[in-house]
Amino acid sequence: MNRMSDITEALPPHRVVPFITEEQIQHRLQQLGKQITEDYRDVHRPLLLVGVLKGAAIFLADLVRSISRPVEFDFVAISSYGKATHTSGEVRILKDLDASVAGKDVIIVEDILDTGLTLRFSYLMENIRNRHAASVSVCVLLDKPSRRRVPIEVRYCGFRIDNHFVVGYGMDYAEQYRNLPYIGIVEISE
Repeated sequence: MNRMSDITEALPPHRVVPFITEEQIQHRLQQLGKQITEDYRDVHRPLLLVGVLKGAAIFLADLVRSISRPVEFDFVAISSYGKATHTSGEVRILKDLDASVAGKDVIIVEDILDTGLTLRFSYLMENIRNRHAASVSVCVLLDKPSRRRVPIEVRYCGFRIDNHFVVGYGMDYAEQYRNLPYIGIVEISE
């Protein structure tokens, strides 16, 4: 048995089916980077991207390299899933911002947006506005609009998807599969 099999044995029987390829992700990242660069071309304020850990770390790292203008980044850590395959609705703030957002244009970078509770309930939108950011917008790799419980305006979206539990490219199932270079759908065996 290989190491990955040993680690995932503790999870319910499942398989990961490829869904969005590495090439599709990289192509879309280049498009998002160009769009952000163009949108902030004539803006002379600092641009700060705030990645939501852990899932958005890989997305943020690739996204900032596709933006052709000066950019800063920082992280917050929020938990709403634990080891489950669906959100509990309870959000915990684990790490706050290190950098000041005052006078900066802020883009919150999230791996996936489904219910909207993570971004909204975690205080990110309102808290960043209350810290005197010049503007606050949202960039998500994946958007699941069918699951939305809180309205969130997404300015930059990688892919809109149906209600699938996905892993890879930073997203996990009980901390597994974050290192996959593509996005896969987790299918739980009955």
